[in-house]
Amino acid sequence: MRLLPGGAQESRCAGEGRVVTTQLETPRLWLRPLELADAAQAQPLFAQWEVVRYLTNKVPWPFPPDGVHAYYRDVALPQAEHGEAWHWTLRMKSDPGRLIGAISLLKGREINRGFWLGAAWHGQGLMSEVCGVVTDYWFETLGFPLLRVPKAAANTASRRISERQGMRLVETKDGEYVSGRLLTEVWEITAEEWRARKAARIG
Repeated sequence: MRLLPGGAQESRCAGEGRVVTTQLETPRLWLRPLELADAAQAQPLFAQWEVVRYLTNKVPWPFPPDGVHAYYRDVALPQAEHGEAWHWTLRMKSDPGRLIGAISLLKGREINRGFWLGAAWHGQGLMSEVCGVVTDYWFETLGFPLLRVPKAAANTASRRISERQGMRLVETKDGEYVSGRLLTEVWEITAEEWRARKAARIG
């Protein structure tokens, strides 16, 4: 990863070239490339049961007081540097200095997108906006052919996002989460399906 003016990050895409991870936006939100300095704001929002209970059990619980800083330093930013992931923080346009959540795109066969949102902003449709923008980035900017997203079946809010985006339920299996062993659903959408869905909306 190479830092560019304005906080943009240059990292590898699906092909041989490189792509600049720039600030993205939705009608209500700014998506800014992740920085280590973001950890201070993220820590108190992330370390909440309502936020982490449906995340993989790789997330420790109780959550350590330096957990976000350590994750950004040791995992997220090195992933970005090696072109393995693209990470953004989420901020309302009405209050851009305040971090309210984060979303990531990840290379690999098992999981390609993950996100969290502070509990105070749940139920407002914000993550549906964000997922639409980053899914388009995954296919149209990074050039990947398939988006695969596993999630706890009990996480109905996340499930609805996949349904609204036209994703298909392709597999169910057991998974280990912060809240214990739960049924996991695996959702997928191809680049062709995504583009057809966009074309249908435009038409």
